[in-house]
Amino acid sequence: MSESDRLVPDALFFERAGLDPARVERLVDDALEGADDGELFLEYAQAESYAFDDGRLKAASFDTSQGFGLRAVAGEATGFAHAAELSEDAIARAARTVQAVARGNGGVMAGPPPGTNAKLYVEDNPLSAVPFEAKTTLLAEIDAYARAKDPRVRQVSASLSGSWQVVEIVRASGLRVRDVRPLVRLNVSVVVEANGKQESGSYGAGERGFYEKYMDPAHWQGAVDEALRQALVNVDAIAAPAGEMPVVLGSGWPGILLHEAIGHGLEGDFNRKKTSAFSGLMGKQVAAKGVTVVDDGTLPGRRGSLTVDDEGTPTGRTTLIEDGILVGYLQDRLNARLMGMKPTGNGRRQSYAHAPMPRMTNTIMLGGSATKDDIVSSVKDGLYAVNFGGGQVDITSGKFVFTCTEAYLIRNGKVGPAVKGATLIGNGPDCLTQVRAVANDMALDPGIGTCGKSGQGVPVGVGQPTLLIDGLTIGGTGA
Repeated sequence: MSESDRLVPDALFFERAGLDPARVERLVDDALEGADDGELFLEYAQAESYAFDDGRLKAASFDTSQGFGLRAVAGEATGFAHAAELSEDAIARAARTVQAVARGNGGVMAGPPPGTNAKLYVEDNPLSAVPFEAKTTLLAEIDAYARAKDPRVRQVSASLSGSWQVVEIVRASGLRVRDVRPLVRLNVSVVVEANGKQESGSYGAGERGFYEKYMDPAHWQGAVDEALRQALVNVDAIAAPAGEMPVVLGSGWPGILLHEAIGHGLEGDFNRKKTSAFSGLMGKQVAAKGVTVVDDGTLPGRRGSLTVDDEGTPTGRTTLIEDGILVGYLQDRLNARLMGMKPTGNGRRQSYAHAPMPRMTNTIMLGGSATKDDIVSSVKDGLYAVNFGGGQVDITSGKFVFTCTEAYLIRNGKVGPAVKGATLIGNGPDCLTQVRAVANDMALDPGIGTCGKSGQGVPVGVGQPTLLIDGLTIGGTGA
């Protein structure tokens, strides 16, 4: 590891906090004696957000947090303690707490993770690279541009947020793994009034990088244009029909349905506990031929990417479903060890105050050989779902419900009128078997995903090509 790699974490966790690396390593060794696994997770984070609404800056915040989480794992049992105080005394108190699960266990410490990936993002702090005035001016310009763009605009909301997270994972025998993670995001929402009704549209984008890209007029004006387009589409939308029909899912962000309805069911903890609809199906046909799903944490600069996960394991490109066959699960170290598998670099946590668990990074369905036009033209009567809002899924049964924020009827192979109020209702495993065509236009989402699981939220990415699913149930308000 180069001197520059060590500089930021060492300055924050050892020089600034007055910690002695050798003594901290001894504390970790003592805490993990008799354990099968565990680590000390050190974190320093800065986060800011700006919200512009009703023509003025409504909120601006800046937060700094720091702390540690110490974990010892023995069998299936986990001892975990955390504190916002970075001191040797606090770590020693935490060590006495977590030792309880390992005491008398006589376990053999699991081997360390392999070496880290190449860096997938810059280490510089995006929050300090652009002055406060430039950020607030950007939001004001977004507001003015949107209102001047169309006289039907009634409200504009814009937000800019960013964070800078520095982590260091200290494992038994003194192994130390470091990562510095930037993250930025821009969001625009527009409300229009026409024909006696109001409708909204939104667009967001983000990445592990800097604000500068999003301050370029070519980018933020495009974001406003897209939010306005969506709002105006919904003004003219008719009520969505209800019933079962073929559904064409658009490329990119509609992959959130894949993430929720299928991805969570392929996480190791649910399968080890046999609470997933995919439990016991390894090596079996779980999807239509031509369906290949991967989770890839190694895409440079993407919102869901990580150089290493929160246990120090390098992320990877894990194939979950290959040509319809279930071939892999997403694993952290604990569940991989108990299932006799290898960690896949998917051990993630929201912060130092949370224990890691298997989580997705960038979950993607790979492209096929069809074209979008071929798929649409093959449908006589169906729904074309382009954008999604919220959704819910039951991991055990696989049942899901998703709300469409932009959708159209397909009539005689052509995209027809826009519809509103459409919800997609189905079952994840069944949905996979009903994929009839996969297009060659795979796209990633613009960088807006946040995944919730067991009270923890982490940034994620999704992606997919246009695809045709037979027989999904549409919940709508029309006849």
